[in-house]
Amino acid sequence: MCRNITELRGLEPPATETEIDAAALQFIRKVSGLQKPPAGAADEYAAAVAEVAAATRKLLAVLPPRKQPPATVPPLRRPEVRARLGLS
Repeated sequence: MCRNITELRGLEPPATETEIDAAALQFIRKVSGLQKPPAGAADEYAAAVAEVAAATRKLLAVLPPRKQPPATVPPLRRPEVRARLGLS
């Protein structure tokens, strides 16, 4: 598994919509090799992110609970990342 993909199952409190959307964007960036959509494909890029986010939400809703939380803290829950993004 790619070490940069954020693990969302088992978070307390559960993963937020923002975290799920950010993970979907991270996945699409990884598989496409693009940080931004190419000219003329912005709608398809956004649709792919939305589809991955929707599939992630459905999957997280049916998975059994974890006995222990993930070993790493998602980026959007780290104070230094929140401060850098102006989310504090």
